[in-house]
Amino acid sequence: MDVHTKEQRSKNMAAIKSGNTKPEIIVRKLLFSLGYRYKLNNKDLPGKPDIKLSRYKTVIFVHGCFWHQHKDCKYAVMPKTNREFWENKLGGNVKRDAENKDKLLKMGWKVLIIWECQLKDLNKLADLLKTNLK
Repeated sequence: MDVHTKEQRSKNMAAIKSGNTKPEIIVRKLLFSLGYRYKLNNKDLPGKPDIKLSRYKTVIFVHGCFWHQHKDCKYAVMPKTNREFWENKLGGNVKRDAENKDKLLKMGWKVLIIWECQLKDLNKLADLLKTNLK
């Protein structure tokens, strides 16, 4: 049973942003501080990547662990209420992510997925970015 009314839950869900989220901004600031320049939300590429680094032929998706079901992550829990809806919704996100990644790889792009939980250690994330952006 949900602790919120249907109207309150709808209002909460509608307030969830899809772009310029805190995790995205953290990654963008880190990239900029490392000297990388990028473009945002390229609508011409499959999945509309959060960050596009043309010079490196690389795109970056900043995924929330819950919304994109980060495998074996403590933040990727399946809600107990309305389970069938959530399994369809979150499963659809995972399927769409895989399809978009495949399309981008076939187009010659390198695809980096940065998970929300990886933002806890920015030094480790900086090393990951430097290693993958050569």
